[in-house]
Amino acid sequence: MEFSIKRTSPEKQRSACVVVGVFESRKLTGAAALIDEAANHYLSDIVRRGDMDGKAGSTRLLHDVPSTRCDRVLLVGLGKEKEFGDKEYGAAIRSAFKALNETGAADGTLFLTETGVKKRSLAWRIRQAAIIAQETAYRFEQFKSKRNEVRHPLRKVIFAIDRSDELALAEEALAQGLAIAEGVALARNLGNLPGNVCTPGYLAETALELAREHALECQILERANMEALGMHSLLSVAKGSHQPPKLIVLHYLGGAQDEKPLVLVGKGITFDSGGISLKPGLEMDEMKFDMCGAASVLGTLKAVAQMKLPLNLTVLVPTSENMPGGAASKPGDIVTSMSGQTIEILNTDAEGRLVLCDALTYAERFKPETVIDVATLTGACVIALGHVASGLFANREGLARDLLHAGEEAYDRAWHLPLWDEYQDLLKSNFADMANIGGRAGGSISAACFLSRFTGKFDWAHLDIAGTAWKSGADKGATGRPVPLLTHYLLKRAGKLI
Repeated sequence: MEFSIKRTSPEKQRSACVVVGVFESRKLTGAAALIDEAANHYLSDIVRRGDMDGKAGSTRLLHDVPSTRCDRVLLVGLGKEKEFGDKEYGAAIRSAFKALNETGAADGTLFLTETGVKKRSLAWRIRQAAIIAQETAYRFEQFKSKRNEVRHPLRKVIFAIDRSDELALAEEALAQGLAIAEGVALARNLGNLPGNVCTPGYLAETALELAREHALECQILERANMEALGMHSLLSVAKGSHQPPKLIVLHYLGGAQDEKPLVLVGKGITFDSGGISLKPGLEMDEMKFDMCGAASVLGTLKAVAQMKLPLNLTVLVPTSENMPGGAASKPGDIVTSMSGQTIEILNTDAEGRLVLCDALTYAERFKPETVIDVATLTGACVIALGHVASGLFANREGLARDLLHAGEEAYDRAWHLPLWDEYQDLLKSNFADMANIGGRAGGSISAACFLSRFTGKFDWAHLDIAGTAWKSGADKGATGRPVPLLTHYLLKRAGKLI
């Protein structure tokens, strides 16, 4: 789709479809009221008769509305005016684009971005609308022999504004939204690929392509490089697989030469069978999504590079398969991490922390300002938070607060969980410095405690996205989260969040 910003009036706009809102109280938005006045109360009569009740998510398509220059007018229900907030705005935009894509209209002009949302600016409304529009249009059908092609797809979208002095701001917000949407789409595409395609080698090739596209620095560490560095924790996970592990290193240099980088670390287990501690067979196919942490940091990097943010960003992706086999790690094995700390592997299905800990130690060499790791780490986080919020842990309260605010800004929310010293006792081992699991109680917390032992030299946060990285059931597929959260955090850090 092609997007643009325009100052225009709804009753005068030539378009295949103009989109305006109606509240549940039967109150028309400002743009809808202008059409209604020009059309001799055509819209208010429809609302009065009950043909459009304004309930959230409802739509009503009208043809040939009198005294307008558009072919169609799409009424979108906004729900109760007093309750119209982030969630309701997002639902309205989503409903609008779903309906637009079903009309056969080649172009559409949205006046919903003019509708006020509590404590939200025009820039926020346009950025969110662009992200949601692309999310609604997303399809992953490359492996289907017959694709569900839209006969008359929506090709052009105008986001309307009512003041010309807001044009530059709106265009910047639109560019940000589209860049974030591209990052989300990359993360979803990578997550949705099957494990026989998206291998560690495939992720490495994707990183190299990103580097070529955006003039990034890229290095791929192979098994021999990792052995020389003493990354025996990461390598222990790869022992049962025929696919060689990789450590992907990408640098985006948009800030000053002496500016410390922010580092994102993404768990890249391209298929997780559980290893010798084999997972149950039911829904094991979804373990192709165990690299969604890696997908999200690569998607975030793409968005940052496209927005040309003035900061330095390094992305690390430790990637491997976790498979059973004659050479695979066994429960009770002890390995030495790159940090020199020893780990007793009590459960080979707790492998994400084993690859992340060596990547976190490797991050020290960049003298980072901040390190954030992203991982589909624990089923316990799904039990705690469901599929609404990602789990957030941090060794600095200020960093946790900044990430929580970014999640609220992006409507990609997280919840702050404790990282108290008392939980560290769960990781005690009789034979090594620590065990890789801490039992069923507080499982997501003990996993974060494990990672915290490798983060003493920098500010660090951990996002457990096991419940938010993908959906199951009829809507099965990667979500692209937490790319919106991370990009909003980086926009704020770069001073570019408008």
